[in-house]
Amino acid sequence: MGGVDTSASTVEWSMSEMINNPRILHKAQQEVRQALGDDRGNSVDEASLHRLKYLDMVIAETLRLHPPGPLLVPRENRERQVELNSYVIPANTHVIYWTEAERFVPERFVDRSIDYTGNDFQFIPFGAGRRMCPGVSFGTAVVKLTLASLLFHFDWSLPAEQKSINLTECFGATLRRQYALHLLPTQYCSVL
Repeated sequence: MGGVDTSASTVEWSMSEMINNPRILHKAQQEVRQALGDDRGNSVDEASLHRLKYLDMVIAETLRLHPPGPLLVPRENRERQVELNSYVIPANTHVIYWTEAERFVPERFVDRSIDYTGNDFQFIPFGAGRRMCPGVSFGTAVVKLTLASLLFHFDWSLPAEQKSINLTECFGATLRRQYALHLLPTQYCSVL
């Protein structure tokens, strides 16, 4: 996620998932606005990022569902059929080892430390060992600062003709959205 494309892709996936889950969007926005205060003179800065624990969980869940690097996408079963703990896994099945793996649930990280360093092999969005992304710290800070700024300064909604965001993925140099993301920002004003 240290590259520009991967960081931008992660921000776009995070916004897409939050728009499709208004409760999560509201909770993340509320956390950002409370942590930074309602004074419009405040701005999002790196020093205030450590207080945004729910936003950390949103980013982790985004990375779990939509890992930015093409080599880090979920594993695919290449065998004809595999049986694992009495489950039959058909050929060409994407294998993700999580409860309710396809749902966007940031709260799954509440009691887990979010470790991107490759020590927890259940969750390695940046790889592990010598092949690990060298820009992990920079990339995660850029994504968190960008999302916090977007959530602090704007309320977000879909265009009137749209009911939800299509989350179809498109593989390339990065894992990106197949369809462009179009959202309507409304400047947030806490005091009128």
